[in-house]
Amino acid sequence: MAEELVEKRRGFLVGSITAMMGAISAALGIPALGYLMVPARERKQQNWIEAADLTKLMVNQPEQIIFQRVRRDGWKVVSEKAAAWVVKTGEQQVVAFSPVCTHLGCAVSWNAGDKSFACPCHTSSFSPDGKVIAGPAPRPLDRFDIRVEGNKIMLGEVKKSAEA
Repeated sequence: MAEELVEKRRGFLVGSITAMMGAISAALGIPALGYLMVPARERKQQNWIEAADLTKLMVNQPEQIIFQRVRRDGWKVVSEKAAAWVVKTGEQQVVAFSPVCTHLGCAVSWNAGDKSFACPCHTSSFSPDGKVIAGPAPRPLDRFDIRVEGNKIMLGEVKKSAEA
């Protein structure tokens, strides 16, 4: 009789532990399966930012444009100043470069004397079309997505340039 009671208790404890393990596995496994099986949410539409007036730019003369943008970082939404080097190449054609050197991320500036973008830290230099002229930079300057609406220059996301 005592052995029967021990067997019943043992059976109850084994069943209870198995049920708890199943509940814990379901609690952890269902969200994991949902993450793996459900396709990722569609990316939001690209935010276009009005950066400059096309009529105020001179042809083939790079100009640094400072603009406000809203950046989402996880749950945090940050409004910050950003910059771009904008070059008007024709009546309605514009190119916008990121001001970040592709070597180590230093800020590039326009050198009017040499007619090139220069990185002051590591001597990389870039032509007016963003290509590497000299230095350790591994690729051309990154470019912003850009569109012109009337006389407004609209900037999108920065696209990484291809390796040289």
